[in-house]
Amino acid sequence: MDLEIDTEGWPEGQWEALAERSAEAACEVAPELANPRLVASLIFTSDEEVHELNREWRKRDKPTNVLSFPMLEREDLVHLSPDGPPEMLGDLALAHGVCAREAAEKGIALADHAAHLIIHGLLHLAGHDHEISDADAEEMEALEVKALALLAIADPYAGDHQ
Repeated sequence: MDLEIDTEGWPEGQWEALAERSAEAACEVAPELANPRLVASLIFTSDEEVHELNREWRKRDKPTNVLSFPMLEREDLVHLSPDGPPEMLGDLALAHGVCAREAAEKGIALADHAAHLIIHGLLHLAGHDHEISDADAEEMEALEVKALALLAIADPYAGDHQ
């Protein structure tokens, strides 16, 4: 998968490299994402921009940590031939303020939280959804935890299901 990355809305850092590593980990746990034809865009942006996107596209009048806008149905993604022209998987947007606040509240590095949210968003673009059922949520969380482990990042859900 090829990532188009815009980091202008975040402070200087290794965000592009983090995004690439996170995408590689996501591809390891969700092989349908490893298709060389796929392109996804990722913007590291402001709370204000994510708030506007969230209001316009999801009718939720607040910022959130990550938004995903899939452009392929899961069935089409799973059966996409690796040969052919580029295919847009979808768009992701990460809100700096929300992400930084959440990371501070959890006592974790912003980079680790951002990696988690990139993986979470890519799994959404691949058709996984934690809002359908508890079983779907558990399946998606398990994929996230497995991908994060590949990056040596701790399980963000540890203790949530007790």
